[in-house]
Amino acid sequence: MSDDVLKALEGAALDTRRPLDEILDAVRFNEAGLIPAIAQQHDSGEVLMMAWMNRETLEETLRTGRVCYWSRSRGKPWRKGESSGQQQHLQAASLDCDGDTLLLQVDQTGPACHTGRRSCFYVTLDADEARITSEPMIDPRTLYGDKTPH
Repeated sequence: MSDDVLKALEGAALDTRRPLDEILDAVRFNEAGLIPAIAQQHDSGEVLMMAWMNRETLEETLRTGRVCYWSRSRGKPWRKGESSGQQQHLQAASLDCDGDTLLLQVDQTGPACHTGRRSCFYVTLDADEARITSEPMIDPRTLYGDKTPH
């Protein structure tokens, strides 16, 4: 069924609409029931982070507008900013053509990364070296105390 729904979307005309449940049923969650979600700042295009969502956290995010991921380490929903205060507010959500990756356009409050940096992508890799490309905006101990998440 999911292949048929996704295939039908390939040739769909602009502004074609389908029921959300039909599309969520077609999403290709992995064997753990998760899908990667890339968070991007809606107005600048800056890629902030990648995390995982399950159907429950995706539905909550769409319903509330506050981004909620699935924490694999804690085994429970993780509402971005619940401990640090650095929330993500959903502006738009898109599913890729294969139905196996989400792109979340968000409005990020402060740093997105647990290191206190704006983006989790601060290690640039070249042919012969890696280079740190940004400073922390906030000391992680200020955000999390002694319990910095990973």
